[in-house]
Amino acid sequence: MSSKAADTKNSQINRSPNVVHVSRLELPGAGQIEVRGDFAYIAHMKYPYGTSIVDISDRKNPRIASQIKLEDSSTHTHKVRAFGDNLICTNVERANRQFIRKGDAIPGLRERLNAEGRDSSDHAIAKELGLTPDDIKILDGLRDKGYDQGGWKIYDVSDPHNPRLIKTVLTHGLGVHRFDIDDNYAYISTEMSGYVGNILVIYDLSEPQNPRELSHWWIPGQKVSAGEKPHWYQDEHRLHHALRFGSEMWAACWHGGYWLVDISDLANPKTVANYQTNPPFIEPAHTFMPLDTKIDGRSIAVGIDEQHERIQGQPSAGLWIFDTTDRSELKPISVFILNELDSPYSRRGGRFGAHQFHEKPVGTLIFATWFSGGLRIIDLANPYRAEEAGYYLPEPAGGNPAPQSNDVFVEDNGLMHLVDRFNGYDILEFTG
Repeated sequence: MSSKAADTKNSQINRSPNVVHVSRLELPGAGQIEVRGDFAYIAHMKYPYGTSIVDISDRKNPRIASQIKLEDSSTHTHKVRAFGDNLICTNVERANRQFIRKGDAIPGLRERLNAEGRDSSDHAIAKELGLTPDDIKILDGLRDKGYDQGGWKIYDVSDPHNPRLIKTVLTHGLGVHRFDIDDNYAYISTEMSGYVGNILVIYDLSEPQNPRELSHWWIPGQKVSAGEKPHWYQDEHRLHHALRFGSEMWAACWHGGYWLVDISDLANPKTVANYQTNPPFIEPAHTFMPLDTKIDGRSIAVGIDEQHERIQGQPSAGLWIFDTTDRSELKPISVFILNELDSPYSRRGGRFGAHQFHEKPVGTLIFATWFSGGLRIIDLANPYRAEEAGYYLPEPAGGNPAPQSNDVFVEDNGLMHLVDRFNGYDILEFTG
């Protein structure tokens, strides 16, 4: 794991003039990055890596201070946020959840095929689900084994060279996916007993060593324990995660679209409005937030979908721009979608399309990762016609045919911290 400073020949070509490459550190693939002062906290995608704490006091020469390793290959902790005085929080989630969730359909499908007098062998089940017979055996075994580690963890990082676990909070099912957090509360997206798919669970952090569950919010149809019946397949409509801005939560709910939630009473969250983006778009809602400035007197919010499958005839995932002046209505006014011609890697492998943006608005600028499209900086000064203000495409690394830019964090001084899903951490500067 080494670092290198300054621009390479390729990074000179694959960046806009207002983006400067500062340094790079070779790290395993990451799901999220957060910067606090002179340290970057990087959550990794796969076992055995959990969280890296990187000393960035010299931005041109980042160095690993310590790494939290995982004990079990069935888990990943690919999200991290910093809060309070020298505390970080990570998720704990069953690895490969998308694949494992397919196994939930097997018992019901097998029962139906038997009832219809049809072949219910592993080959038949595999054909119905678009899997292989070996996949069915694996999924049956994993379902029988179960998973009891899902939840989230809090670490004391006052000594960044020796992070210390101070609390593990268990939730349910496959555990916690993503979350927001501040010095007082945690806003956790997790599976919980009695619900189908992830919901929002708000925790009181007045005692970080003993978080207290405060309230739940869910999409109508998720709370099966109360007799609600989902009208969708499995957990397609679920909370991906929600961000707090003032007395509101801005929630992206996968194939359930975008939701605005009033939390003026934290013990009783209430839905204000929602907008269903699927249909017509097939990619799931990933993150949702308001801009911190009005444009021509209008309140504007932006949602980003996550690219999954490349399906011919369908647009790749992009940004939704909403007029939210009337809080009772999420009114889409435009979309921003990147052309595949804007990335030389778009058809070399991996995903091409939007994924995630920096979760704090910077005026009218959105800093968004676009998988093999790299990092894109999008200006919403005219929300009816968003325009690109800059970009950076990392070189493919680790033997991969294309970059898979996964998350970005932007400092107030314009420095951008970009991590790849498979390999690498770049520090960049946006000169405007």
